[in-house]
Amino acid sequence: MQGTKKLSLFSFFSMTAALFITVYGYPTFAESGKTLIFFLLLCGIFWFLPTALVAAEMASTDEIKEGGIFGWVGNTLGENYGFAAIFFQWFQVTVGFVTMIYFIIGALSEILNMPELNNNKMIKFALVLVIFWVFTFIQMKGTKLTSQISKIGFIFGIIIPVIILLILTIKYVVSGQPIAPSYSDKPFFPTGKNFSALVTFMIAYMGVEASAPKIDELDNPSKNYPLMMIYLVIVGIVLSVIGGGAVSMVIPADKIGLNTGVIEAFKALLPGAGWAVKTLSVLVTFGVLAQVSSWIVSPTSGLLFVAKKGLLPAKFKGVNKAGVPVPLLIVQGIVVSVWAAVLTFSGGSGSGGGSQVSFLTAVSLSVIIYLSAYVLFYLGYFALILKKENQSMKRTYQVPGGKTVKVIVASFGFIISVLAMISSFIPSAVLKGSEATAYIVTLTGSFIVTLIIPFAFYHFYSKKHRIQNTPATTSSTKSKSNTTKTKTKTK
Repeated sequence: MQGTKKLSLFSFFSMTAALFITVYGYPTFAESGKTLIFFLLLCGIFWFLPTALVAAEMASTDEIKEGGIFGWVGNTLGENYGFAAIFFQWFQVTVGFVTMIYFIIGALSEILNMPELNNNKMIKFALVLVIFWVFTFIQMKGTKLTSQISKIGFIFGIIIPVIILLILTIKYVVSGQPIAPSYSDKPFFPTGKNFSALVTFMIAYMGVEASAPKIDELDNPSKNYPLMMIYLVIVGIVLSVIGGGAVSMVIPADKIGLNTGVIEAFKALLPGAGWAVKTLSVLVTFGVLAQVSSWIVSPTSGLLFVAKKGLLPAKFKGVNKAGVPVPLLIVQGIVVSVWAAVLTFSGGSGSGGGSQVSFLTAVSLSVIIYLSAYVLFYLGYFALILKKENQSMKRTYQVPGGKTVKVIVASFGFIISVLAMISSFIPSAVLKGSEATAYIVTLTGSFIVTLIIPFAFYHFYSKKHRIQNTPATTSSTKSKSNTTKTKTKTK
C-alpha cells in the first residue's frame, strides 16, 4: 500500500504562518513604544511556543484528536467544556472580522483621501456589512479561488510590505531623522498601567494551533514540528517588531490611528511619494482582505463537526454542492453584523466616530474570547497529562522532557493567558474620560454574555439532542472495550 504523501517542513511552515501573521495589529503594538519588544518576546517565548507544542501533542493523541479543540477539551474536561471551547474559538473570529475590516476601511479612507469612511459611524457600519457579506457570498461557490487569493495576499500583502517597511525605517534612522519620543522614551520593561497592553500583543500569535490537527501529515513530526515552531517564533517576533516598531518610531503615540497607523507610517517614511504610499496601501489592504476571505469558512468547520454530533440543530449540518456549510455561514454573517453595530456605535463622542474605542474594544474582545478557549485548552492538557497519563494513548508527538517539563511548559501558557485576560480590562492610555468608560462597559458586557451563551445552549439544547457517539463518550467507550477484550483474553 502506498504511503500518504507527507508535507515538507517548509510547506507546513507556510501553511501555519499564513494563519496568524498579520499587519492590522501593528498600530496597536506601536502605542507601547520600545516596550513592544518586551511584550512580543514574552508572548512569543512563553505563550506562542507552549501553545503550539501542547496543541501538537493533543492533536496527535488518537483518543482525543477528533474534532480539534472540541475533542481535545471535550475528552479531558467534559463535553460541555469542549462545546464551549469550540464556540469561543469560532465566536472570537466573528469579532475579529470586524477588527480586520476596520483596518481595511481605515486604509481605504487614506487611499481615497476620504476620512469620512473611517469617521462617520453610519458609513463605517455600512462598509463593514458590504465587505463581509460580499466575501461571504463569494465563499458559497467553494474555497478553491479564495485559497489562492490567501496565498497571494500573504506574500504581496504582508511579507513584501513589511520588508519594505523595514528598509524604509532603517534608511529613516540612518539619515538622522527624529525618532518619536513616545518610542525612545518608553522603557523596555512595562510599568504600571502600561501592562494593560499585554492582551493586544496576543493577536500576533493567535491561531497557531489551527494547523496542529494536520501534524500527522508532516514529515518526521517529532523532529520537524518543534523545529518549525522555533522558526515561527523567530519569524513572528521579527515581523511584529519590525511592523510595530516602524510605526512607533515615525509617528507619536497620540497621533497613531489604530486602523490607519500602517498607512500613516508609509506616508512619514515616503514624504512626497504619494503614488508609492497608495501602492503599498493597496497591497496591505489586499493582504487583509485575503485573510478575511480565507477565514470566513475555516472557523465553521469545527461547528460543522459539532452539528454532526447533534449538539446543534440538524439544519446546521447542511452543506451545498461545493461542500460549504451555508446555514452556518449565514448565522456567522448575522453575528458579525450584530458585532459591527455594537462595536461601531458604542464609541464615545470624542472618538472620531468610534474609530479608536470601537477598534480597541474589538481587538480586546476578540482576544479575550479566544483566550477563554485557550484557558480550557490548557486545563484539558493538564487533565490529560496528570489524570489520563496512565491510559495507553498513542501519540505521534509529545512535548519532550517528560511530565515535569510538560507541566512547566503548559503552566507558562496558562499563566500568560490569564494575565492577558485580566489586563484587557484596563483601558489603554489613549482612551480618555467617556471613551475609557465606553470601552470598559462594552467589553465587560459583551464578554459576560459570550461566556454564558455556550453553557446555556448546551444545557438547554445540546445535552438533550446529542448523538451518543460524541468525543466525550468515544474515549470512555474505547476504554470499556479494551477492558472487555482484556477480560476475554484472560478467560
